[in-house]
Amino acid sequence: MAVKGGCRLEKACDEVEISLRTYRRWYHSGEVRADRRPDAIRPAPANKLTEEERQAVIATCNAPAYAELPPSQIVPGLLDKGIYIASESSYYRILKACGQLHHHGRSRAPAPSQRSRCHTATDANDVWMWDITYCASVVKGVFYYLYLIEDLYSRKIVGYEVHEKECGHLAALLVQRTLLREQCLFKPLVLHSDNGAAMKSQTLKAKLEELNVLPSYNRPGVSNDNAYAESLFRTLKYRPQWPCSGFKSLADARKWVDDFTRWYNDEHKHSRIQFVTPSERHAGQDKMILMHRRQVLEAAKQANPARWSGDVRNCSPIEAVTLNPGGKTGDKNAA
Repeated sequence: MAVKGGCRLEKACDEVEISLRTYRRWYHSGEVRADRRPDAIRPAPANKLTEEERQAVIATCNAPAYAELPPSQIVPGLLDKGIYIASESSYYRILKACGQLHHHGRSRAPAPSQRSRCHTATDANDVWMWDITYCASVVKGVFYYLYLIEDLYSRKIVGYEVHEKECGHLAALLVQRTLLREQCLFKPLVLHSDNGAAMKSQTLKAKLEELNVLPSYNRPGVSNDNAYAESLFRTLKYRPQWPCSGFKSLADARKWVDDFTRWYNDEHKHSRIQFVTPSERHAGQDKMILMHRRQVLEAAKQANPARWSGDVRNCSPIEAVTLNPGGKTGDKNAA
């Protein structure tokens, strides 16, 4: 019908998702032929197992000595005895055809992982990430807990506290205080974390709903979904000043984290935001700083052009930042 109406045959075939060759095989002399593929006589492959060999594979797998073993263990065991029936892949194929290929043991069968939650920040206080890390004390087995919230767009530590325990109530209070400090109370905001007990506590969930904050979580068992927070903890614990022997007291831990946060936000030039400080980017000052750097470099290039083989260093500001690019886009209905 489409071809009679003036459409090109190739375009019409693309629309119904068949190839031009298939169309010409099915349609001949003005009539549609039946699909003859199911009735086609195909020669048996030269390497096809005989029926006796197939039955030998099934009998071997069902034998008491091999009933609890996978083909990857059965075949080498038989080879040690000088016996070869078929390859491991043939074993798996035959067992699947017979309905005998099942997952054994108490562990769950492998399942495809879900797509990670994807969020994009185009400005400060669009997306926050938070986590809790252990801070050892000088007493073995006793820890302090650092609650830390990081802004995705600027990488600034916008909220942090150190406590002697880990619970959702303390996390809820920290989130509320951080929203007040950043003057973004009731602004639509995403808070991403892993699946820890404090992160998924009912107390915190109720507080986030009250504050119009959308919770977002890692995929189960996947720590990389909160990579920015994990990277920040690595920076924290690899500082030369980090007390490897532990903190003497809660006050000592809080003071150390205060000093680190001041350095990280106001002095540390972050490599992923074009070597400006998180505080400068959070305040929107990075564009002017990077523009000034480019002017200095352009002047240096004009003064000594022979020292430059190409353009000056890239001083373009980083635009939007995406958490878990390629994942499933977050929305208000699915956290």
